[in-house]
Amino acid sequence: MHPDLPTPDPEALAHSDQLAAHLRADILANGGAIPFSRFMELSLYAPGWGYYSAGSSKFGAAGDFVTAAEMGPLFAATTASALAPVLQQLGPQARMLELGGGSGAFAEVMLKRLLELDALPERYAILEPSADLRQRQRERLQQTLIPPVFALVEWLDRPFEDDWDGVLFANEVIDALPTPRFLARDGNLYEEAVKLDGEGRFIRGELPADAMLTAAVRHIEQYLESPFAGTYRSEVLVQLPYWIQAVAGGMQRGAMLFVDYGYSRKEYYQADRSDGTLRAFYRHRMHNDVHRWPGLQDLTASVDFTALAEAGTGAGYELAGYCSQASFLLGNGLTGLLEQAEARADEVGRVRLREQVKRLTLPSEMGERFQVMGFSREVDLSASFLLGDLTWRL
Repeated sequence: MHPDLPTPDPEALAHSDQLAAHLRADILANGGAIPFSRFMELSLYAPGWGYYSAGSSKFGAAGDFVTAAEMGPLFAATTASALAPVLQQLGPQARMLELGGGSGAFAEVMLKRLLELDALPERYAILEPSADLRQRQRERLQQTLIPPVFALVEWLDRPFEDDWDGVLFANEVIDALPTPRFLARDGNLYEEAVKLDGEGRFIRGELPADAMLTAAVRHIEQYLESPFAGTYRSEVLVQLPYWIQAVAGGMQRGAMLFVDYGYSRKEYYQADRSDGTLRAFYRHRMHNDVHRWPGLQDLTASVDFTALAEAGTGAGYELAGYCSQASFLLGNGLTGLLEQAEARADEVGRVRLREQVKRLTLPSEMGERFQVMGFSREVDLSASFLLGDLTWRL
């Protein structure tokens, strides 16, 4: 039972037990099994209980993982350099929509850099489901931004509902969407479920695959030119095309930029990856016990970037580019921004900046595991993807 995982404190365990009781009731109310996607949704987003809805620290040394934006300013500053030309093309009415704001670190650096580049949007909106994170973001940005820039920031409960021009940005968001899991066994398809054993513990189960899940898996098999052999479990984000259309809303002109860890479809569904990519993160430790401590650990699955490309182009956008995070950052001025930051830092600061660049770009760190995909509509985003094109993998 993963002896290397630190035991949560009694208060945290009590919190998890409350969510677990809610999950058990949901399972019993639904005939003894719920789809794994439902279990993941409640574990992450149940109001007041879910991992992203409750108030515990998620980011940094005291949390469970570190995102690129939380490491320091270089990731957000470089991304701002890539997106500023798009905002300038769109003109003064342009908006920016960030999905999930983390600690507010990305928005802080992004807005400061856009101010330097004379590319501030008319509105900077953060779509953040967690009330606790919203408050932390608001406090941080109010303290670190000059009042005229802070006045541009707003928090949304849902995507823009009117027609708009602008940029949508999401870093490590798609991996946290509640994903269905499928089981292909000897040509038959099932949906992975969560049920209870005799002692009330969460265990794997199976449900009949519905028409949508079946069609999605058959589409993958057709793409791969081979059915899944033997027993094969994995994820397929069947709702991704609808999600893309929902978050973009009425965007008329603009761009979407997604950063996440994942693979092209042929890499994602390799034969030796027969249990998928689902995993849990707790106190900077990755493990596979995804049923453990609901509400206290992050649950995540890698992104099928081929599916993302299909969803974006299916929504009427052009695929602007696809590359590794390292290629994206280096191609959009990371080296120059590092030199500028080093010139203002002391020796300790320079060491930290270089360490930040290593973590962002080295293949053994985030450089190759994380990938970037952009879409555009009546604007040019292609210049951001001039280095290290990976579209041939899709």
